[in-house]
Amino acid sequence: MAGLIRQSDIEEVKARTNIADIIGDYVTLKSAGVGSMKGLCPFHDERSPSFHVRPQVGFYHCFGCGESGDVYSFLQKMDHVSFSEAVERLAGRVGLDLHYEDGSGAAPDHGNRARLLAANQAASDFFIEQLGRAGAEVGRAFLGQRGFDAAAATRFGVGFAPKSWDELTNHLRGRGFTTDELTLAGLVSSREGSSGIYDRFRGRLVWPIRDITGQTIGFGARKLLDDDKGPKYLNTPESPVYHKAQVLYGLDLAKRDISRSHQVVVVEGYTDVMACHLAGITTAVATCGTSFGVDHIKVLRRVLGDDSGVGEVVFTFDPDAAGQKAAMRAFSEEQRFSAQTYVAVGPEGLDPCDLRLQRGDDAVRRLVDSKKPMFEFMIRQILSQYNLDTVEGRTAALRAAAPVVGEIRDPVLRPGYTRELSRMLGVDMGDVAKAVTNAQSGARASASGGPNAPRHGGVIEVVPERPFSLVELPTDPVTRLERDGLMAMLQRPTLIGRDILDSAVQTSFANTSLAVVRDAIAASLSHFEAADWLERVVAEVPDGFKNLVQELAMANLPERTEKDVARYVRDITIVLIDKDLLRLKAELLGRLQRADADDTEMYRTLQRELVRVEAERRALRDE
Repeated sequence: MAGLIRQSDIEEVKARTNIADIIGDYVTLKSAGVGSMKGLCPFHDERSPSFHVRPQVGFYHCFGCGESGDVYSFLQKMDHVSFSEAVERLAGRVGLDLHYEDGSGAAPDHGNRARLLAANQAASDFFIEQLGRAGAEVGRAFLGQRGFDAAAATRFGVGFAPKSWDELTNHLRGRGFTTDELTLAGLVSSREGSSGIYDRFRGRLVWPIRDITGQTIGFGARKLLDDDKGPKYLNTPESPVYHKAQVLYGLDLAKRDISRSHQVVVVEGYTDVMACHLAGITTAVATCGTSFGVDHIKVLRRVLGDDSGVGEVVFTFDPDAAGQKAAMRAFSEEQRFSAQTYVAVGPEGLDPCDLRLQRGDDAVRRLVDSKKPMFEFMIRQILSQYNLDTVEGRTAALRAAAPVVGEIRDPVLRPGYTRELSRMLGVDMGDVAKAVTNAQSGARASASGGPNAPRHGGVIEVVPERPFSLVELPTDPVTRLERDGLMAMLQRPTLIGRDILDSAVQTSFANTSLAVVRDAIAASLSHFEAADWLERVVAEVPDGFKNLVQELAMANLPERTEKDVARYVRDITIVLIDKDLLRLKAELLGRLQRADADDTEMYRTLQRELVRVEAERRALRDE
């Protein structure tokens, strides 16, 4: 087995890699000022973006959860790969041959994940090749009946698993994959009571399931033959690379259009995704053999850039009982989105695939255009369960629907839905408003664990008021300079020196929040060499500013070597002082111009002060 990757190669790969390109495969990044980008953190659930990337220094940092590192650590944490696997993946991306300490050539893949991904890709290639063979006529016929031609199959990588116990197994073994690797990847199953294995997918149409970067991590296979006693759809089991609760079929194809349009359409199956994309709805995705859940929401929010509330999440559901159940599950998670949520139900209950087949591409586009807000859809579903012709039915319906209106987080929308519910029920507006208010009060009591709170057996998350954050600061040059100066003073005060620090804490600040931190530094300055320096500064600021001090102290300085850092922290602090001296000079010149020419004493005093300021500025430049 190859040894350690040569350090010079590790550095070369990193130098050739734009970290924003890599992270952009997982997170929608937006400009956050010169040399900085931001997005929703992939390591924790958040509504406002606190995840920052600085491409020029090759570093990321989340001011919400504290995760930080370089492009290698990002891949290690996101994809659960080893350091070597991360380097090897990026080396392949930039086209660099790696060298190892005990050899001069590139080593073969090593590490479970790389091998499992390679096995899945080899299986995908095998299935695609099989679709064109004589034994796959049943698969091609199914695709044709669903309105998909050969070009569509190629576009989505659809293949066919031959009706054989070991054809795939033998093919992959011939390419060097071991039985353990094939089993771990979920490509084969074990014979009960024996050590033998057999192909997991047999006589089925196969869709490759890819992660957001386009790597094949598993498969979904559709039953075609009458003698197949298995389920209608058979998916890859959970594996080190495939976690169905975190995967959305088609996301690798849809991610860029989702990011650009701020819209995602969630459908129920692989053929629905294909139909939508072919009809021009290129933001469609689907879950893979599981219900739409919290982990799917986290993935979509990062791709949507879901922090402004301007995005759209459109769910398509069948009108049958299963579809209604899916709608209820989606509604229960709706509040996790900042984007607006909608529901689209096809005419006569047709799903996107059947709709395209029977009425064409335009009908699929109209389906999405005819979406209704999730809240309206849920209210109508609830009311449909009651007899609204009776007083008892209307009362029961009001009790059931009022909590739905009460849960609307947008205070502008809530009164509108209260009026709409009143109209639908034919009940007085005042009675409906009272029921909605009571439902809200009950929800708050439940959240606070009051005496009448229902016992659900779960943990209710109480979100504290958010403290002031570094990412909320303006990005104008003056504020950035003040911010960077405080970062230097908090992180490396001993490199700056007491003389410069004394001057820096006397400067005026345009940003009032940063001025609070400056004052705390000034109050603690006698302890700038102490081990608990930062704790002393934090203790000086009001509670709402403690988070800001901690973020300033943790934000990464733009220099990497100790020598560069020492020069940088002094330089940035000197520039901060010089900015204030320049302001003072401008004030003195103004006063000098306005001074009475007969008041010689005042005139000379102002001139002496101007000379002093200029001398101090020259001394700073000499520093």
